[in-house]
Order: sequence, then C-alpha cells, then structure tokens
Amino acid sequence: MDRSRRFVPSRVVAGLALALLPGVGWAEDTCRLDPCPRVVAVGDVHGAYDNFVEVLGMAGLVDDKARWSGGKSCFVQTGDLLDRGPDTRRVLDLMMRLEKEAKDAGGRVIALLGNHEVMNILGDLRYVNPEEYEAFRTPRSAEMREQLWQSVLRRQRESARAAGEDLDEDAVRDRFESEAPLGFVERTQALSAQGEYGRWLRGRSAVARVGDVVLLHGGLSPEVAELGCREINDRVRRELTDRFDETRQDPLATLAAGEKGPLWYRGLAREDEAAFAPALERILEAMDAAVVVVGHTTTKTGRIQHRFGGRVVMIDAGMSPPYGGNLAALEVGEDGEMVALYPDGRERIDTPAAAPAPAEREPASARP
Repeated sequence: MDRSRRFVPSRVVAGLALALLPGVGWAEDTCRLDPCPRVVAVGDVHGAYDNFVEVLGMAGLVDDKARWSGGKSCFVQTGDLLDRGPDTRRVLDLMMRLEKEAKDAGGRVIALLGNHEVMNILGDLRYVNPEEYEAFRTPRSAEMREQLWQSVLRRQRESARAAGEDLDEDAVRDRFESEAPLGFVERTQALSAQGEYGRWLRGRSAVARVGDVVLLHGGLSPEVAELGCREINDRVRRELTDRFDETRQDPLATLAAGEKGPLWYRGLAREDEAAFAPALERILEAMDAAVVVVGHTTTKTGRIQHRFGGRVVMIDAGMSPPYGGNLAALEVGEDGEMVALYPDGRERIDTPAAAPAPAEREPASARP
C-alpha cells in the first residue's frame, strides 16, 4: 500500500507537537500475567460508548451505573478505542476508571494499543469524528486556537519568504480552520505525552499473554513473533517515547506503525489456512501460546469467528455503528474453554486442547 495513504499527519498537529515533546510512559508487564478465574476480551470500540457499556454489562463486568462488577475477572480490550465514533473521550475515561476499580476488587483491566491509538499519537487524524472535538471544547478554545493560528502563520510566512514565494494567507487560514476546529488544541494536548490520555496510552502494551492465550490488536507474523512478547512490547514503547522523532520520520519502518507490525498485520485473519498453517505453528511456538486472539479485522458475520482449528480467534465483530453496531465479547474460563457472548446468548468456541502448564515448558528465562 502507498506509504502516503497509510500515514497522513496533520500539518497543524506537526506544528503544535513542537511544544509537546514526548516523554517516557509507564508500561506494565503484560507478558506473564497471573492466571485469572475468568478472562473477558473485547475488540475494537471506535468511540461507540453506549455499545461498549452494553457489552461490558452483558459480560458481567459492569453494573447498571457502568461501575466495575467483575470481581476478580480480567478484562482485556484489544485496542482501537479511538476514532470513527463521537464518544472516544468518554470511552477513555471509562477505561481509566475501570482500571482502578478492577484493581481495588482484585480483578484486572488490560488495555492494549491499537493502530488508531498510534495514528493519533503520531498526528494522523483522518479518522477523528468531527463531533469528538466538541467533547474537548472549553471557554478558552477560541483564544487557544487563535494563539496556535498566529504561530502557524509566522512559520508559513517564514517558509514562503525563504522560498521567495507569495503566501495566500486566506487559503492557509481556511485550511487551518478545517484542520483545527474548536477543541482541537485541547484534544491534542490531552493526547500528548504530558496529557492525561497521552500518558495513559503510552503506558499500554501491544501484546498480552494470559495463560496460553496471546491477545493483541492486529496479529503476528512469524518474524515479529520471534522477537517474543517482551521485546515486542519494549520496542513499540520505545518507538512511541524515546525514539519518537525517528518514528515520526519513517513510521512505516517501525513495529508501532508498520504494515507487518503487531497493530496492523492482518495475516492471521486473511492468509489461506492450509498454506499458512506451518507459519502459525512457528508463531505459537515463539509466543509460547496455544491460541492467538486478535481484533482489527472486522468479521463479516458480525459474530466472533475462529480460524486454523480454533488457534486464531477474531473478536472484532463491528461494535461501532458504521460496522453494524454488533455486540460481542469473548470469555475464557479458567480451564481454557472459550465462549462467545452475545445479547442473544452464549456460543462455545472449539479450540485446541490446553497446552501444558508453563512449569512443564521451557523456562520463561529462555524466552524473551
């Protein structure tokens, strides 16, 4: 795919980012999580707050006031909280609150990075719903946008002068206002490394492993899987923090934003099963896993689907209204049994027999 079509940073964001330099975000180790009596995994949300809350209630994770009611359950959300829908701020607030409430109750909330989180961090705002900026508006929005405009105008004048060209300031202003509606500055600040949501997002992992189940947004190629869970997470985190400038210069060369990276790769959802089976075995061996659970690629049925004899489970059923507004969650029991949860009932998913317990395998120290 053409590189320019995959990453299109906003020029306004690029300018504002100069004043919002990235810092190092905290990241938990999600590669050797303690066993949970019950794991619930939910795929792409895309700002569909009401549907998201309904799914969480359906799965017994929240009560009728959207407060944690899942006890010691582990809830894994596989990324793409942001974009497309109008309520991503409410979704982020909910996830951050549930993270604390679950911990207090002895449970756990694990939010993983999706490609849309990374797109926003890198300034690619093509899929931001225009209504979302309203959620960030304040009484000072017009003043803050005007200050940004004056900064943008100065840079544009300097650039035109250096090139010996005339500057059409009216055209520049029109483009600026189309890219920076009221609330834009506040949203950008909130998603910066110093912002409330930006700090939190940079602390998320790309991959989690609970028992013999690996969960992530996009998928794993054999080459990326060979890095191991911890190295994948460490590299993505560095690309979004310490090496952020390098990532912005060539995002598609990174794990965080590249076509074959864990947030974008669709091979597990699309490759021919018979032909790709040996590669999948390499992936599972490298990741010390029996099953891989992915979001990112919306299922055609609006239901959770599995491939490769149950070794790959696709949980993005299309929660966001543009994809059908389908409600679904995946439940993994303590015995490894997987069940798809829907408003109309439960469906058991046939998966491979549980792999040996970690103690019977190669020591964890032998794998990254």
